[in-house]
Amino acid sequence: MRRNKRERQQMLVDTIAENPFITDEDLAEFFGVSIQTIRLDRLELSIPELRERIKHVAEKRFEDEVRSLPLEEVIGEIIDIDLDSSAISLLDIKKEHVFIRNKIARGHHLFAQANSLAVAVINDELALTAKANIQFTQSVKEEDRVIAKAKVTKIDELTGRTFIEVNSYVNNELVFKGDFEMYRSQKNTKG
Repeated sequence: MRRNKRERQQMLVDTIAENPFITDEDLAEFFGVSIQTIRLDRLELSIPELRERIKHVAEKRFEDEVRSLPLEEVIGEIIDIDLDSSAISLLDIKKEHVFIRNKIARGHHLFAQANSLAVAVINDELALTAKANIQFTQSVKEEDRVIAKAKVTKIDELTGRTFIEVNSYVNNELVFKGDFEMYRSQKNTKG
């Protein structure tokens, strides 16, 4: 049964609210209209595209989980986090991250992504870098996507130190590795 535009748009709002991960293709099939019609409806209703909806849901989720620093202070985009265990972030290398002459990423951006991920993974209000041993293993260029993976390797309850290994990759090639020793204010930690 064909619905009029107003009914379809109301149902579209309800459907996306129920499942923010639904694609335009699935919506078009569900409503029996073209993908273009769905896109126009979303535009009229100010409903963002799927990628933006996914990002919004992830940000809301991680906003409640990351304790040690505000989410907007994390360098890169956190896509997964398990406090005091592991975390993953993405950083798309853009023009502002590279040297003009050779389009190679400045090292401090890779370090900042890894360091802020090491801070974010700690389940504490205060987390500071006490020591870092880092190594750049390959150059990163403009338009590369850097995926940083942090893993908590040890929590020393006596000293309040947490040890984190961060490896960063571009197309599954290791480009950066770092071992971080982090200070945390609380000595009572999980596990």
